[in-house]
Amino acid sequence: MTDQDLCFRSAVDLAKDIRNGEISPVEVIENALARIDEVNPKLNSFCFVYAEEAIEKAHLAESEVQSGNSIGPLHGVPFAIKDFTPTAGKRTTMGSKIFEHWIPDQNPPVVERLLQAGGIMIGKTTTPEFAHSSFTDSPLWGPTRNPWNFSCTAGGSSGGSAVAVATGCVPIAEGSDAGGSIRIPAALSGTVGLKPSVGRIPMGILPTAFDSIFHFGPLSRTVSDAALFLNVTQGPDNRDIMSLPPTVPLHIPVPNHVDGLRLALCPDQGFFALDDDVEANTRSSADALRQTGAIVEEVELGWSRQIVDDWFLHWAVFFAAYFEQYLNDWQDQMTPEVVRMIEVGQSVKATDFKRLEAARTRQWETLRPILDSYDALLTATMALPAPPVGGKDSDYDSNDAAGRYQGLDMTCTLNFVSQCPAVSVPSGFTVGGLPTGLQIVGRRYDEATVLRVAATLEAIQPWAGLRPPV
Repeated sequence: MTDQDLCFRSAVDLAKDIRNGEISPVEVIENALARIDEVNPKLNSFCFVYAEEAIEKAHLAESEVQSGNSIGPLHGVPFAIKDFTPTAGKRTTMGSKIFEHWIPDQNPPVVERLLQAGGIMIGKTTTPEFAHSSFTDSPLWGPTRNPWNFSCTAGGSSGGSAVAVATGCVPIAEGSDAGGSIRIPAALSGTVGLKPSVGRIPMGILPTAFDSIFHFGPLSRTVSDAALFLNVTQGPDNRDIMSLPPTVPLHIPVPNHVDGLRLALCPDQGFFALDDDVEANTRSSADALRQTGAIVEEVELGWSRQIVDDWFLHWAVFFAAYFEQYLNDWQDQMTPEVVRMIEVGQSVKATDFKRLEAARTRQWETLRPILDSYDALLTATMALPAPPVGGKDSDYDSNDAAGRYQGLDMTCTLNFVSQCPAVSVPSGFTVGGLPTGLQIVGRRYDEATVLRVAATLEAIQPWAGLRPPV
């Protein structure tokens, strides 16, 4: 049996206790592995677990503490890496039979820095093929299930990482986000998911070094753990020409007061058809921030579903550019949605793709005056709670009788203004017991304020102690 209290201890507290000699890294890692054994057969969040290696590293970490050696801020703390992210010497399948046996020979900066900080990589987590979907379900690994209701999806594409965190297998896990792939599963699993400003955490894994919508970021149970992850992974790297200089390190614990902050509220982003519980929880979270000292005012964004359609074209062109080479030999073994995206991307003219930049500019022109007047924007993260396992994104792509967009995720709109950080934090539960998420969007490169608002909500309505029934 696992020690549940230890399973659900934060990375910040684990690191402190290990540093002070109050707990052994060996105990932490063995407990995490036992927890994975308990929940993974039910939920399918890990595709690879490095048990022997992790225990060996835990013993080394314990020796370093006992010897009084200098240790990093994550010394002895377990973490997980999404199977989309290459890891040196370890299979990285990206959920695809095409890459079933691929073993990269180097780590990207995000993995390097987590290891340099003393963290212990305990395993790789599931992702849909090429991280393409809001549903974590792949030809190789099958579906990843929601820990709050096994019949529902965990979200995607970092669904395995979100479930690993939500169930206490690890306190932090890495995710990647090009359309919401960190924030979507965070909202559906009741965890914290941060999309930092583009370039804040160097990428270094894509065929292009000039991509403007991809982000690495953390999934965690606490806001301070997300800040700790960002502290140890941010900063420039010449492998990513888009990477940013380091910011002033974030304070840990993250300050949890919003006195005098001005927050804009647009629950539906102006065009989404929201589930009643999602809207109620979004407004309740905004009210809670208002009651603790923030000025919260409702605004109109002036956005439409055209932004979602434009983002999909951008995403489809990416897939066509980098994966069309596999169609002839592998099409029958690829996810049908991936094939469709490649085919759509192949049909987009270069001039049409260039016009997407103009569309992004128009979107920014509507958001900019709001962020000039307010410190952050509040919206729902997802329009709906977790849908059933077995679905696909195209199932949620229509308009209702009133012309509202019946979409699922409300995140890709923020990847088009990728310099603005966005975090999803729990906003409550539906009547049926499924988590919902609040999305907090900041000014360009202002992770500190986004996390401050998130930490304040966390202090008002604590969620880290909530444990799914698994």
